[in-house]
Amino acid sequence: MEKQEVSKSVLKRLPSYLSYLKSIPEDASPYISATALANALDMGEVQVRKDLAKVSTGGRPKIGYLRESLIEDISQFLGYDNTTDAVLIGAGKLGQALCGYNGFSAYGLNILAAFDVRPTAQKTDEGKKIYSMDHLQTFCRANKVLMGIITVPVDHAQKVCDQLIDCGVKAIWNFAPTHLDVPEGILVQNENMATSLAVLSMHLQAQIKEKK
Repeated sequence: MEKQEVSKSVLKRLPSYLSYLKSIPEDASPYISATALANALDMGEVQVRKDLAKVSTGGRPKIGYLRESLIEDISQFLGYDNTTDAVLIGAGKLGQALCGYNGFSAYGLNILAAFDVRPTAQKTDEGKKIYSMDHLQTFCRANKVLMGIITVPVDHAQKVCDQLIDCGVKAIWNFAPTHLDVPEGILVQNENMATSLAVLSMHLQAQIKEKK
């Protein structure tokens, strides 16, 4: 089907659908309905039905979706069937952990190498090469890198962001807990662990109050 424009909220939900669909045992029914998927994920049936309609035309009344076909449709829509090469800036513990995570390949992400202002090793623990920042632009241009991952301290994040953009990067996955100023046409996805912890903390406080 022709790829539709969808909101960020829809894009954030699609991986959850995909993860659940892949977790269903092989000997289960080959079909799944939007209702069943919504119930399994504790989500609204109408919302799930609308989301799936944006990425697949395979749904059939009273039968649902052929599970394997729906998995393929969502994967293609999210671009998981196409490999995106990326570079990571900041080869500290978090950066090396991300470089060593093999699961990214299932989502079409391939971290080519890591860069740091003071590389303390030639390779990460998982064998990814670590280069000096002096080689960033040459490497990105030669490998046509369009995505950058930032895992540097807050004070250096904006400078690194600017350097990545100068190298031709169009999308940035930012793990530094700070806002990045970017020109139009550059997408930044922030992973703010402080925000996530705040949400979890508030939930726990609410649960504790209910028990008192």
